[in-house]
Amino acid sequence: MRLHHFHGGLSLPQHKADSAEQPIAHCPLPAELNVPLLQHSGLSAQPAVAIGEQVLAGQLLGTADSGRSAHVHSPASGTVLAIADGPLAYPTGLSAPHVRIAVDSPQRAVTPLPVLDWPHADAAQLIARAHACGIVGMGGAGFPSAQKLLVARDTVILNGAECEPYIACDDRLMRDYANEVVMGGRVMRRATGAGRVLLALETAMPEALAACAQAIAECGDGEIELIVVPTIYPAGGERQLIRVLTGNEVPRGGLPRDIGVVVHNVATARALWRAVAHGEACTRRIVSVTGPGVQRAGNWDVAVGTPISHLIAQAGGYTQAAARLIIGGPMMGVAVANDDYPISKISNCILVLADGQLRDPTRELPCIRCGDCARVCPAYLLPQLLLGEVRGEQWPRAQQQGIFDCIECGCCDLVCPSQIPLTQHFRYGKSELRVREREAERADAARLRHQQRQQRLTEQQREREQRHTTQQDALTSNAAVDAAIARAKARREARGTDLP
Repeated sequence: MRLHHFHGGLSLPQHKADSAEQPIAHCPLPAELNVPLLQHSGLSAQPAVAIGEQVLAGQLLGTADSGRSAHVHSPASGTVLAIADGPLAYPTGLSAPHVRIAVDSPQRAVTPLPVLDWPHADAAQLIARAHACGIVGMGGAGFPSAQKLLVARDTVILNGAECEPYIACDDRLMRDYANEVVMGGRVMRRATGAGRVLLALETAMPEALAACAQAIAECGDGEIELIVVPTIYPAGGERQLIRVLTGNEVPRGGLPRDIGVVVHNVATARALWRAVAHGEACTRRIVSVTGPGVQRAGNWDVAVGTPISHLIAQAGGYTQAAARLIIGGPMMGVAVANDDYPISKISNCILVLADGQLRDPTRELPCIRCGDCARVCPAYLLPQLLLGEVRGEQWPRAQQQGIFDCIECGCCDLVCPSQIPLTQHFRYGKSELRVREREAERADAARLRHQQRQQRLTEQQREREQRHTTQQDALTSNAAVDAAIARAKARREARGTDLP
């Protein structure tokens, strides 16, 4: 298969070996879980339990909202201690309800959903199972998988191109569970009606490549094609991977489905297979714990809702070099102030960096217009011009420059000789534009409500005037009748007076 190239990108030093070489370890349940009801893109799930309620492992904690949303299930049995808003590890500082659970010992679980005969099930049944089990994109975006499977596609891409330099959870998952990834890809093919399924891995993953090749030979049934892509960051980005594999570009403002493609992370494929073949809800995931700030790097099978502090303890705790805690990778991850944040369905890595790896914010210098940022930008943007629009709050021009096409990969930050935190500015600009868009929507809704009220009042006034006119006409008509009767009576009386 002929591969293509995406614009820009960087070859980054790899730091995966420390965690990828270790077998996946099981992280024991903590004393308490703190399960967010927003572990996906879109709307938060609505609480389905009450404080003080006894819940079972696999029980529904939150039901998907009517919009873009996903179910949330309990990873363990226990008692609901609280349901309260809490912060999420998002750059925009979102918050959502969290369900805090005191974990039982021993554990009790709900009865799993029945196994689906997926080769003979129709697409609607497979999509319904993905929805019922709360499957979301586990590569970081968290888009509800049932909605991505709804539209028929020509090509399904299984994304195993784990391009961040420290994250190795997908690499290890494919080494240990390649058969389940392949089977999940086959289920996705049946759900979407796709003609082909491409499983993409990077050249820097020889062990995972061997495991996937063997799995395809054993259970792929000729439906999965293994593709090796160059290890260039951010080759694992959705649009960049589509470009590499198909040669097509997702149009600006469009989605992969517009060109007949859907991209799913390999962990999502495995979660879907577990849902179909075992009736399991999505309550656990593989998480890399790595960096010079932890004692023992590795990959852990973790229940969602587990505090980061508990997971760090399983890795032997912090080292003296620990300086910054990041959820995600060094390029696109989110720095957090403490380790109280819980693991969610989209938490693929806990990274602890040392002080010498951090950029000094006091060394930022003016832009020298070198153009290095544009050279490495995989989204074909001109970051130096976009920075000026954001700093000047020229929001329409920022949109014209393509700010929403920025994938926040951080390539521009890394090459900027002036050490300008470009990605941080673009995140701010996008959040500001979204706030303004929501305000405009609210204003439009208020204006529409006002117009509807004015129309309603006008119609009511017109109806009152019509009733008044009708009444006046009736009164006038009655008066005319009375006058005619009076005249007739007068004539009768007059004739009666004239008689002899």
